[in-house]
Amino acid sequence: MRWLITGAGGLLGHHVLERLAAGRPDDSVVGLDRARLDITVPRSVRDALAEHRPDVVVNCAGYTAVDAAEAHEPEALRVNGAGPRHLAAACAERRARLIHVSTDQVFSGEARTPYAEDHPPAPRTAYGRTKLAGERAVLAVLPRSSAVVRTAWLHGARGRSFVRTMIELEARRDTVDVVDDQLGQPTWAADVAERIVLLGRRPEATGVFHATNSGAVTRYELAREIFRLIGADPGRVRPTTSEAFAAPARRPPYAVLAHGRWREIGAAPLRDWRTALREALARHSLRA
Repeated sequence: MRWLITGAGGLLGHHVLERLAAGRPDDSVVGLDRARLDITVPRSVRDALAEHRPDVVVNCAGYTAVDAAEAHEPEALRVNGAGPRHLAAACAERRARLIHVSTDQVFSGEARTPYAEDHPPAPRTAYGRTKLAGERAVLAVLPRSSAVVRTAWLHGARGRSFVRTMIELEARRDTVDVVDDQLGQPTWAADVAERIVLLGRRPEATGVFHATNSGAVTRYELAREIFRLIGADPGRVRPTTSEAFAAPARRPPYAVLAHGRWREIGAAPLRDWRTALREALARHSLRA
């Protein structure tokens, strides 16, 4: 099977490439970062697919600067909305399958029970709006040969993440203030990569899937667990509120996703976030 990974230089793209490298020997895998493939340029997208002739395209490229998107929504929309549409159109021409990565921020964040895959979207941020545009474009162009994978609170071996930030702050500060009014699902990118590859190999699996580690925790509680796992005193983490941190984009107070669709294809939901975090910290050195 021939695979093409966009955004291969990013946090999730790295783990998808790593997962495929450890997989079947007959897989052919090409990873392209932004310098080698700008998904906002239709001609570049068509040329890349013509050159590499993938059976499956995994789109890990995206405009992920959530706060910057508030002031630069047209730019974010070109990457998160138009880019996936160009990929879907090229995949349709070449009869390739497309796995597209999205976010929990397509939802309002006001719920109190986990968001099902078919819950009506209602994004409250520019980032969420642009990612929803990409989802809709992919599903409209490739309704029978695409899957959208929503994830949240991602951490991994490279790139920026809340986990990495907490480890860096632990080394520099006596105490760290962390919000205790945002509930979500810390998710190891390696676990998401495993599900992306699974979907790529299952042509009957179409539509929206939620790929987050199971369970839920506030950012404050997560920071305490990170400190504990790296041998630091969790008491150095102090709770605060979102109002204490002024940011252009309001973070969802509730970012918990349900996982019902995995059972439809005979797969269990992703494992608990604590187990995944423990393994991620043991496998990857994230200290600055």
